[in-house]
Formats: sequence, C-alpha cells, structure tokens
Amino acid sequence: MASTLSQLQFGQLRGLRAKLLRRYEHQPLVSCLAGLYGCQWRRYERSCTQPGDCCCNKLEGASFALLVASFCLTLLFLYFWGQAKNDYNDFDWFNFGNLGFWFPWSVVLLVIAAGFFTYITVLMLLAVCLLSEGQKLYLHWSHKIGILVSLTFSIVATAVLSDLWSKEWTTLLLSFQVTAPYLHVGGVVLMTALAWPIALHFFRMNSRVRRGLIAGVYLTVLFALFLVPLGLYSPCIKEDGTLGPAPALIGHRGAPMLAPENTLMSFEKAVEAGSGGLETDVTISFDGVPFLMHDRTLRRTTNIHDVFPNRSDTLAAMFTWAELESLNAGAWFLSHNPFGTAGSLGAEDRLRAGNQSVCSLQAFLQLAAQTGKLVIFDLYRPPRGHPYRDTWIQRTLEVIQNESSIHSSQVLWLPSDLRALVQEIDPDLQQTSGSRLPLEELQSNRIVKLNLHYSSMSAELISEYAAVNISTNLYVISQPWLYSLAWCSGVHSVTTNAPQLLSTMSSPLFLMSPDEYNLMWILIDLASLLLIFIIFIFHWWRERGLAFCSGSKTTLDNNGTYSKFKTEMSDIWSVSSGNSQAEKTLNLATVTEH
Repeated sequence: MASTLSQLQFGQLRGLRAKLLRRYEHQPLVSCLAGLYGCQWRRYERSCTQPGDCCCNKLEGASFALLVASFCLTLLFLYFWGQAKNDYNDFDWFNFGNLGFWFPWSVVLLVIAAGFFTYITVLMLLAVCLLSEGQKLYLHWSHKIGILVSLTFSIVATAVLSDLWSKEWTTLLLSFQVTAPYLHVGGVVLMTALAWPIALHFFRMNSRVRRGLIAGVYLTVLFALFLVPLGLYSPCIKEDGTLGPAPALIGHRGAPMLAPENTLMSFEKAVEAGSGGLETDVTISFDGVPFLMHDRTLRRTTNIHDVFPNRSDTLAAMFTWAELESLNAGAWFLSHNPFGTAGSLGAEDRLRAGNQSVCSLQAFLQLAAQTGKLVIFDLYRPPRGHPYRDTWIQRTLEVIQNESSIHSSQVLWLPSDLRALVQEIDPDLQQTSGSRLPLEELQSNRIVKLNLHYSSMSAELISEYAAVNISTNLYVISQPWLYSLAWCSGVHSVTTNAPQLLSTMSSPLFLMSPDEYNLMWILIDLASLLLIFIIFIFHWWRERGLAFCSGSKTTLDNNGTYSKFKTEMSDIWSVSSGNSQAEKTLNLATVTEH
C-alpha cells in the first residue's frame, strides 16, 4: 500500500515536470499579436525561434532597436511636456505674441505627444508578448514608417522647445524630486516583467557574444535602477514633525481660471478662493491714471479691434483712461478660454465675466484694503514721449498714499527703480526684490521679501534667507506637485493661477520619512531580484530539460499534419499546419492550444 502511494506521488511529480517542460503556443493570441505587429494573420506566415536561433534577423533587430529608442524618447518628451503643464498659459501667450492669434497650442502638442507614445507603447507590448511566446519578430513596413515619424517628432519637438524654452528643463529636474520614487518603482516593475522574455531567449541562444550582450545590457540597466535612490534628493523625504506651514497663496492677476485676468471680478474670485495676497501688472495711461494690464498692447485681453481698429498695435500706455474705460476686457476670456475652465462657470458668472472692463490701480487697492490682502505688482515705465515717463513711480505712490485706503504695509514694493527715493517717500512699504542678490546688498536695501521664479527653488537657499528675516515668494506655481515641492522646501508664499485648487490641499502630495522610504526601496529591490532569479533559474532548468528529455526523433506523417515524440513520461502529440515547409521542423515538447 505504501509502495503504491509512493509510486503514485512520484508519478504525479514526473507528470508535473513534463507539463512544465512543454511549450504551449497560444494560437489565437499569437495570431492576434503577429497580425497586429507584422500583419502576419496566417500561421504559415510566421515562425517560432528554434533553440540556438536569434529572435529576429539583422533588419528586424535594427527595427526593434529603433522601436526601443522611439519608446524612450516619446516617453521622455511626454513626461517633459506633461510636467510643463504649469506653464502652458505662458507657452500659449508666447505663441500669441508671435502669431497674432490665440490658440491652445500647448494642449494640441500634449495630445500629439500622447498619441505617438500610445502607438509606440502598443508596438512595444506586442513585441514583448511575441518574444514571450517564442515567436520571431517581423515588423510591418507601415509600422517602421510610423516609428520613424514618432522618433522624428520627439527629436524635433525636444530640440525646438529646448532652444525656445530651455528653462522648462529645470522644471523637469524639479519634478524628479517628487516623482522619482514612483518612477523608480515603475522602472523596477518593468525590468522585472521583461525578465521572462529575456531569460527565454538568453538560454535558447548558442552565441556567447549575443548572450553576453543581452545579459550585460539588462543587468546594467537593472542595477542602475536598483541604485537610483542613492542619488535621489527630495525635500519631501523628511523626518516626521519637520514640515512647516503651507505657503500662503497670492492670486496671479487674480484668479485667471475663474475670471478674466486683471479684472475686478478676477481679484474678487481670488479672495473668495482663499488667497492671502493679490498680484498684478500696472501701466500708466497717457493722462496719468495707473491701470492694470500685463501686455504692452491691448490686443489679447480687450476688444481693441472693434473699438479702435486702427490702433490695435498701439502701446496700452498711449491710451487715455476714458478710452481704456470704453473697452471690454472680459469677452475674450469666454471666447478664447485660455485655461479650459470657462465652461465651468455658471450663467451669472459668464454674464459678469463677459462685461468686465479695464481695472484701475485705485479700484484694485481699494479691494485689497477692504479685504485685508497683501498686494504685489510689476510697474511698467511708460514709453518715450509719454507725459509720465520720468514720474511714473511718483504717480503710483500718489495713488497708494492719497487715492486709496490701503495701508502701505500691505504693499510689497517690487520695482527696483529709484528704490532709495521710494523708501524715503514711504518707509512703510515692504521692499521686495525680484533678483537673487547677495545677502549684504539685500540687507542694505532693507529687502524683506524675495520674489523669484520657481526654478530658483532650493530648500537650502530659502533657509539661508529666512535666517536673516527675508521671506521667499515663488511664481508662478499652479500645479499641486509643484506646490507640494514648495511646501516641503519651506517657501513662505507662492503666486498662483489656481488659488481655488491649491487652497484645498491639506498636505503635500508626496511626504515620507527617510526610514519609510529606505524600507520601501530595499523591499522592492529585493523582491524584484528574487523574482528575476527565479525566472532565470526556471528557464535554465526548462531549456536544459528540453535539450535532454527527448527519447526519439520527431516524426511526421505523410500529410505533415501531426508529429509525435517521446519524453520521460509518455508520448506527446503536437498539432501543426502542413501548409509550410518551415513548420515541418517542430519545436521539441511543444503543445499548440486552439
């Protein structure tokens, strides 16, 4: 009885081993994969790799290498442009200045990049699945053209943007401080998944050079990924209890996603959204009235074409206040929809937005005084021939001191011209610098705040300035990941296009203690290494077993339809097509599933 049970168990183990040694060709799946990848929908058009063979010829190998390169470059560009979303409005404004009309080019570019990346990713998945099924690669000529187009687009787009908008590479590097931990996990998971097809073809190759090349490249990339965290720096990886308060929000031209920029409605929306300050741009009209306008001309944000068609390119400062008051400064917001948010407005807000007019500095300051908000603004010097070209600063100070009820301490004075005179006239203004000057110069000018572009973000620098009572404001930050990074870096305030979004954040998107991150890193790397080791051992054992388990030669019947061979356990039948001479040489221990 015991002997019979032992023999039964032994037989079951040998049966399991025989099943593991079989190679299953999933016929419907392979047909679909080969059809989509190489337009080889019929079985006789494709072929399996034989032991000792390479997975493709030289031409297909070059095509696959181009596919991998295209995947990497399209992924890089899509990630780059995705992280640049914070500055899409600046990109569209830049194109408006050059082309003369408004169009959401940033979104179009994102859609095109996503389309190319999706296409290349699908081809990559098809290729990996075919390799996992032991199939030889054959890429259809139309896909080869598609790969070249995708590759060309990624290279040209990256080169052009690098030349015109090189500062966005700083944004890319900053994004790694938030996304690198997640990218590391994704990369390790991807390399672990690739272990299966790589191990399969590694042990089926006879060429030591090819095997060494495959192993060298794979292991180099793998261990580079394993060690990436050693060079990772993120201010959001910090000890518990060391996170400071959330940066205060300053509405950039108000709340330009909810109302036309630099209008009274926009600033009221920013106050409602929880902004602690308001930012704007000030120009002096020809008759000496300071008003709010970012652009040098009135083309983008007013109906100047309808009211003064012959003066559409005239500088905004050359219009009188009466002329400026006659313009509509809100209808463009509804027609151009610069942030893609105009459709979310209610009927009442849409009606109000469409009827906004050019806002004066006096009305802006009154709103800030009534709501107790800080203000900061750029002040443009009038052009030559303007009556207030040499007294533009004095005229602005008159409005602050005599024509509004705002307290001078609410004003962050940013213009650097005649700073000593300004301090003498109104010492209560909070002197603010837009340049990263030496500490001695900042202190001598009595600077209490720095207003810097977010690309200057540095936790060390911010801490250094804070030590001498100089706070830091960064502009323009509208994406949650960038706000999270500023929060972790200890920034005191940020200028934003989206106060309604950032005010809802209760904590940074990514925040982890060093111990937690190290534990996550080590566990993921160890789990990946163990899985890869098991996969390679399995394929080594399987290929070794297949090489020695055959007890007889493969035979074909007269029609070439069925083949039979012996293994250690029993005969195994494989159903094959007799339509192709290439398929008369059958894989050892192969079972085709229909």
